[in-house]
Amino acid sequence: MHDSRMQKLAKNLIKYSCRIKKGEKILIEATDIPDEMVALLVREAANAGGIPLVTVKHNKILRELFRNAKKEGMELAGEVERFRMEKVQAYIALRGSNNINEFGDVPADKLKLFQTHWMKPVHLEVRVPKTKWVVLRWPSSAMAQQAKMSTEAFEDFYFSVCNLDYTKMGQAMQPLKDLMEKTDKVRIVGPGTNLRFSIKDLPAIPCDGQLNIPDGEVFTAPVRESVNGTIRYNTRSLYLGTEFSDLEFTIKNGKITKFKGNPADRLVEVLNSDEGARYFGEFAIGVNPFVTKPMLDTLFDEKIAGSIHLTPGNAYDEADNGNRSQVHWDLVLIQTPEWGGGEIYFDGKLIRKNGLFVPKALKPLNPENLA
Repeated sequence: MHDSRMQKLAKNLIKYSCRIKKGEKILIEATDIPDEMVALLVREAANAGGIPLVTVKHNKILRELFRNAKKEGMELAGEVERFRMEKVQAYIALRGSNNINEFGDVPADKLKLFQTHWMKPVHLEVRVPKTKWVVLRWPSSAMAQQAKMSTEAFEDFYFSVCNLDYTKMGQAMQPLKDLMEKTDKVRIVGPGTNLRFSIKDLPAIPCDGQLNIPDGEVFTAPVRESVNGTIRYNTRSLYLGTEFSDLEFTIKNGKITKFKGNPADRLVEVLNSDEGARYFGEFAIGVNPFVTKPMLDTLFDEKIAGSIHLTPGNAYDEADNGNRSQVHWDLVLIQTPEWGGGEIYFDGKLIRKNGLFVPKALKPLNPENLA
């Protein structure tokens, strides 16, 4: 037995997100996911003429691999996983978790081995630029607790978010994409935030269900050395098994020069990972109407309607400002009235106030028009 909503999601992932064609090979990577959902994806991939390859992982086992990692082992894992990734044209990752802090006691030096020899060569160098890929979380009791919802209510929320009309969203995003690509100077203001940077000559990428599920953002990157001012993020972030809060950065000529946040020791470790970790690789505006509050899950939180995220670390190839890092840390600032409000200006013109778009051409992206 399976939920009919799972069937719909599987079809959307194969036919819309990955656009599988006859003969294309697709890697389905499932971590702590119900077998029924994995089987549905295999069936839908085959029905579309694709050739599915499946790998099943578990966070408890990954934790042991990471805790006992040696350089040689991470290099071997990276070589094997990169070889497999290079053989496929599409990739779906379904990521479940019964404990969001499963990697919380993995030492930082061990996580760095994973980032350097596994994550970077497989995902940043091959999967992201060279495959049709989509990543999604899977609903669990742990996620329901993060969202402060009952399990049943969270499942209803999850499938509403994941199965919304992404075609409609994509059409509404086009004017924002066009405007961002004509814009030079961006200013973001709000409680504790007064930031200026340029996005001149960098492409803007609408994300409408073909990379992440849930989706709902338009991203670009700041000109690397143009970022100046302060930003105070008002949501918590779970990164590499550690929960961070109260993050505030001071930036000069693109580089984070001063910072505050908890836990301070882990924050220092992340920002000192490499030179690029103190520069920014992405600027994005969130527009998903069903995601309205943070739940300590990046794939959801970065899509919150009325939010932005400004990301320390590696830039994506699609909007490349030249910054390179093993870090890509999406940190979210919500600008709705409940979270203190705020404004976004493009070349001196008010674009969004307190989470709502102001120009007529952008109003179809406001929640009441997308939900």
